[in-house]
Amino acid sequence: MAESRTVVCPTCGKSVAWTPENAWRPFCSERCKLIDLGAWATERYRVPVVEDKDQPETAAPDEPAGRGS
Repeated sequence: MAESRTVVCPTCGKSVAWTPENAWRPFCSERCKLIDLGAWATERYRVPVVEDKDQPETAAPDEPAGRGS
């Protein structure tokens, strides 16, 4: 039988077994998973975007589709 792998919870740093029984992996608990989700939702974590200079800029529409008078 293979050994279970241990990882570190990205939120609190606690050691966690990486097994199918751990429903929250890689987190240690639902609480840590929700804290991480909240950080993404409030943009504390961000994914950097590199603009493609070969792509022409598009103007944003004045009004969203379906909301005209």
